[in-house]
Amino acid sequence: MIMTTRAFAGVVLAVSAAVLGTALLSEYWGGLAPCELCLLQRWPWAAAIVISLVVVLVGDRPALPWVALILGLVFAIGVVFAFYHVGVEQHWFAGPSACTASATGAMTLEQMKQQIMGTAPVLCDRPAWTSLGISMAGLNLLASLIMAVFCFLVFARARRPARSPAGSGMRRGAA
Repeated sequence: MIMTTRAFAGVVLAVSAAVLGTALLSEYWGGLAPCELCLLQRWPWAAAIVISLVVVLVGDRPALPWVALILGLVFAIGVVFAFYHVGVEQHWFAGPSACTASATGAMTLEQMKQQIMGTAPVLCDRPAWTSLGISMAGLNLLASLIMAVFCFLVFARARRPARSPAGSGMRRGAA
C-alpha cells in the first residue's frame, strides 16, 4: 500500500501535535517550567505542525518524496537539539551560560547573592522530571529520532519506482 501525501502529512501532524501538546501540558498543567533548551526543542515540532498542516490543506499536489524529505530534515534538527540537551543534562557538553549551573563556589555571602541573582530560574543541566532515568529531553530525543527515521523511510520508499506485481506481465519471447 502506498501512502498518499495527505495521509503522510496527517500522521506527522497528529504525532507532532501530540508531542508539542504534551510539552505544553506538562508546563501549564503539570507545573514543569521549561529551560532555554526545552523551548528550543519545541521549534522543530512547531515547524512540523505548520508544514504538515499546509500539506494536509493543499492535498496531494505536493510530491510525497519532497514533503517527507523536508519533514525528515526538520526532525533531524530536532534530534540535534535534543541530543545537545541530553548531553548538557549528562554533563557531556557545556550548556549555555544563561541556564547552566556554574562550577565555581561563592566564598562570601555577597558573591553567593550575586550568583543566585544571576542564575536563570530553570537550569538546563538539571532535569525537572525523569522517568526510569529518562528526562523529557531524552524522550524528545527518542520521539524526534523515530519521526526522522519514519520520514526518511517514507522518502526512500516514495523515490523507489513502483514494481509491477509478479506474473502480471508477459515474458519476453512468449506470445
